[in-house]
Amino acid sequence: MKETIFFSLGLILSLIGVILVYDARDISKKVFGFGDQNEATAGLKILGFIMAMIGVLIIYFNI
Repeated sequence: MKETIFFSLGLILSLIGVILVYDARDISKKVFGFGDQNEATAGLKILGFIMAMIGVLIIYFNI
């Protein structure tokens, strides 16, 4: 039961991370209308990469 919960959590984190990496430009245009969108895009891509790696590590080690 615990393994299934952690696998699902890792899968969801990885999915959100990949979505953030690929759609960072669109998300930053919607959320940050007048700010510096290049910095926001870079930040969202870094956040997405970190989330994806955490999700994959949870799946791999299956804590």
